Parts: sequence; structure tokens; C-alpha cells
Amino acid sequence: MTLRSRAGSIRRKILSAVYRRTVALGKIGPVVTFTFDDFPRSALTVGAEILESFGARATYYVAMSLMNTANSLGEQFHEEDLFSLVGRGHELGSHTFSHLSACLAGPDVFIRDAEKGEAALRETFGHLSSGNFAYPYGDLTPGVKRKLGARLTSCRGTTGGLNGPDIDLNLLRANSLYGDIDHGEAAKRMILENERLGGWLIFYSHDVAARPSRFGCSPQLLKEVCSFAASRGARFMTVAGVMRELGQQPDVPLEGNLQAGNRTHSQLPMPYSDELRGDICG
Repeated sequence: MTLRSRAGSIRRKILSAVYRRTVALGKIGPVVTFTFDDFPRSALTVGAEILESFGARATYYVAMSLMNTANSLGEQFHEEDLFSLVGRGHELGSHTFSHLSACLAGPDVFIRDAEKGEAALRETFGHLSSGNFAYPYGDLTPGVKRKLGARLTSCRGTTGGLNGPDIDLNLLRANSLYGDIDHGEAAKRMILENERLGGWLIFYSHDVAARPSRFGCSPQLLKEVCSFAASRGARFMTVAGVMRELGQQPDVPLEGNLQAGNRTHSQLPMPYSDELRGDICG
């Protein structure tokens, strides 16, 4: 292990240990959840069809500033896609407005952007998101975890591993589902381990395409993982579905209660990093 990777591991352990808001998973596992971030249209037009063929539904974390745009992940969602995914039984979660990194903003600035994302959902879609949130890039700081986590139903990161027997609602563990079919064996091993422990396994990805971006997966990989999980008898649930079974309710809605800090930060969507992030930073 290099010095850099060792430092990253230590940072992730620290983040996982502070400002925890825990609840017992109990006996609802083994559960498998699929999530998509941002989201590229292919996650709905291709990914949702695959999931639905196995009786599964996903949680889509949306950053409203990305609507009707395109980037390295492909064409991003359109307004009608929000109605489509909810109408098909999927979950709409929040991912800030600007796809802003918590590492480049003070906690108050970041939370204001999360508030802006919720307001945009209200204006466009007619109601709040589910109250489940994902940190863009997996980036967070102790201050953001403390201030934002307590205001939402759950906050999902990109720190790998399984959730349970106690889960931290302020930092749900999640595992990337990237690449093509050759990455299927690693995902299957996680499904088996989750089955053994009776835990909650969350996958995250972005685009679903025959030639996916480095942050997406192929249809073949998604289908293989869904098929294997179904064959093992895993329960497919959205994040909101798990929260309901745990008796969790949305906390205070984001309504602009916090004041921005004195620091000024760009809130334009950032290019995707070539490196896995999700460390303490800034």
C-alpha cells in the first residue's frame, strides 16, 4: 500500500467514526440496492428496464443543474425523466443543485447548494425529494457530515463495504458498479458476503451503456449482477424502502435556514476526477 492510499484509508476511517447517526438494521437483510448518481439518461432508458425485469427499482440521485446537459457520461436527464422514474416505482433522491464538492466549499455553502437542489425539485417536480441524499463525488468533511446529515433521512457516500448490523445514516456505505462483465465476479462476492451477514449492500453507478464511461457500467454487467442477486434470494429495495422498514422519517426540510459562510467558491459542475475520492478534505 502506498503512502497516499494509506493516508486515504485513515481519512475514510476517521470520517466513518465521527458524527454518526446509527440505527440497527435488524433482520431486514440481506438487501441489495442499486443507485445512480446525477443521472445520465441511459441510467433510466437502459438501466431501469434491466432492473425492472428482475422486479427491482433503483434510487436516482439528481443534481438539477445537470438537467438537459451532456458531459463525459453522455446525455443527462430531461424533466420528463423525473416523472417517468417515479411513475415506474423508482426513487428520486437529492444530489445538490450544482453537483458541488463538499471539499471545495465550507459546510454552510455546501448546505445552501443542497437547499437549492431541493428548491429546484419542488419547482420542477412539485414536491421534495425522498429526503435521501448522496454526496457528489463522495466528497464530505466532518462539518458537512454533522450539519447536513442530521437534516436528512440518509446520506450516501462512496466508502465501500456493507451496511449493518448498525448503519450510519449520515454516511451509508456504497460500492461502485463500473465497467463491463469482467467486473461481475467482484460484485458477486459482495452479494455472497452480504447474504452471509444479512446486511445491506448498496451499489452505485452512473451511465449504463455498451461502451460505458469510466464511471458507468455495461448493460451486461448490470444484468449479470441483478440476475445473481435474484438467484440468491436477495431483497431488492430502494434506499427509501429500507428507510421505511427502519421506521425513519425525513428530518426538517431544507428551506434556507443556514447562512452562507464568508468564503466564496465556484458552484459550477466540476469535471469528473480520475481518482476515487470521498476523503476528508479542505
